[in-house]
Amino acid sequence: MDKVVHFEIPFDDKDRAMKFYKENFGWELNDLGAKMGNYVLAHTAKTDKDNMVEDKGAINGGMFQRSATAHAPAIVISVDSIDETIKKVESAGGSVVSPKMPIPNGSFARVKDSEGNVIGIIDKSK
Repeated sequence: MDKVVHFEIPFDDKDRAMKFYKENFGWELNDLGAKMGNYVLAHTAKTDKDNMVEDKGAINGGMFQRSATAHAPAIVISVDSIDETIKKVESAGGSVVSPKMPIPNGSFARVKDSEGNVIGIIDKSK
């Protein structure tokens, strides 16, 4: 069973969004800067030395600049193979929104499900 391991929230104004989530929910936010696409890591739970969540049932996430293809919050599901998952998604009536791309810990893509929802998929073997 593939698990939800991450969430993503788009922003229009990075500083405003960071302030909102830090002040209202106490999240620890780490702006990765322009070199990493201005992505912001959001720690919502205590993590260990390997950045793995220690609180059972909790997940961490991130925030990114809103775009036409990524305009609403999304979950990220860990899969064995992004390539194989994309094939299954497409054969089940879904589509690719953002193709597979390398990230520091493996690969990531965004797909649209049969209902039009955009979800992220990440290669859990990395």
